[in-house]
Amino acid sequence: MKYNYIGNTGLRVSELCFGTMTFGGQDAGMWSQIGKLQQKEVNEMLGAVIESGINFIDTANVYSFGQSEQLLGQGLIDLNINRDEVVIATKVLGPMGQQPNNVGLSRYHIFNSVDASLKRLQMDHIDVLYVHGVDPRTSLEEIVRSLNDIVDTGKVRYVAICNWPAWMVAKAQAIAKYNGWHQFIGL
Repeated sequence: MKYNYIGNTGLRVSELCFGTMTFGGQDAGMWSQIGKLQQKEVNEMLGAVIESGINFIDTANVYSFGQSEQLLGQGLIDLNINRDEVVIATKVLGPMGQQPNNVGLSRYHIFNSVDASLKRLQMDHIDVLYVHGVDPRTSLEEIVRSLNDIVDTGKVRYVAICNWPAWMVAKAQAIAKYNGWHQFIGL
């Protein structure tokens, strides 16, 4: 397997990233249509993934409403995979409950989502936290500051973006750079 650096960091990941959107899906609404892999199948897939040299694994809090993260974390434990052998990426944005603050990129939701993801993954840190899309209700300053602060806690190593327009990425990077905050490492 070939490995590359993410952005301008020293973090090396496999050229292929293993996605876990098909993990879970039981009683999970639309996620049931995407995939219903349970622990036995998840463990078999993870074993093959690690054996092939893939070290980059992607999940999201919203995939099957947290089931994907739970199954991934348990699979890594079941297979005795050393935490340092894998780079785990998860995401924040989507709704994780009916309460009004359980969605978006507010400081409240980012911090609560990271804590909940860590619990489901059974880990002490997330390697890469992606913002999973645009939150038009929260200012870019609040988003970028909150992501900087969550990295400073040690619960997240790096932050990245997906599903944002280029102008918004550029503006967020400029805000981070101007304030001396952690910048996004990738898209």
